[in-house]
Amino acid sequence: MQNTALNVIYMNTYRLLISCPDAHGLVSKVSQFIFKRDGNIKEAHHHLDEQNKHFFMRIEIESNLTCSFDEFQQEFAQLAQKYQMNWQMNDVRKLKRVLIMGSKSSHCVADLLHRGHESEMEAQIIGVLSNHDKLKKLASWYDVDFKKVDINKDTKVSDMAKMMDTVDAFQPDVIVLARYMQIIPKSMCDKYSGKIINIHHSFLPSFVGANPYERAAQRGVKLIGATCHYVTSELDEGPIIEQDVLRVNHSDSAEEMQQMGQDIEKVTLAKGLQYHLEDRVLICNNKTIVFS
Repeated sequence: MQNTALNVIYMNTYRLLISCPDAHGLVSKVSQFIFKRDGNIKEAHHHLDEQNKHFFMRIEIESNLTCSFDEFQQEFAQLAQKYQMNWQMNDVRKLKRVLIMGSKSSHCVADLLHRGHESEMEAQIIGVLSNHDKLKKLASWYDVDFKKVDINKDTKVSDMAKMMDTVDAFQPDVIVLARYMQIIPKSMCDKYSGKIINIHHSFLPSFVGANPYERAAQRGVKLIGATCHYVTSELDEGPIIEQDVLRVNHSDSAEEMQQMGQDIEKVTLAKGLQYHLEDRVLICNNKTIVFS
């Protein structure tokens, strides 16, 4: 379902993202380019990585441009070539197509579906894909397409191929692993580089595997939290988008820690996804610049 409320709010708004080697007067050059075409800079952020001498910029343009969107991009390409820019320009009215992938845990999936239903995200949620049936009823309640692809140990290679075909059929702009408990194949990581977002608890690498909260409680941890990051072929090592923590103590049981941890996971994933949807994240090597 197209989010018409957000379309009204962001009518004639474009976002320009730039990363390039540092050069004198970059902010001025880009600003003048926009000004000469009657664009109004609604929001602007920039950052210089001093160590690598690399420049990053995000500009939100409230537009009554004297040229079309396509013409603006064609003309800007000349400036971009001169300064060796990697850049993209997005029309905010074109909502990104979001595919949610989950397994048995429903807390993150339910939270994202509700936020989408209430127009709290700049997104068009196009489906829920799972390797279990548990999320089917939840997706149906929100009138979101549900697909199940079993992943079995004995037929894992062919099952993963079917899963990837199903993902491709959705034609997503963003894939959210909302506690999807399968390792994404390298070919899929490469194909959707910078477009797959994952959430996990903050205990990695200390408490890998099942029952991390029980083991954390036994160890007497003082902080629990969550990490939202882009997915790469290196398991849980992708660029971090957002993190959050909560202090706990000896009086908190493993069950209470798990509930608090799930709450943090929901908020952290939603915030990280929103940063991506709002074009606030630029990737540099294995870290991110987030203009929050």
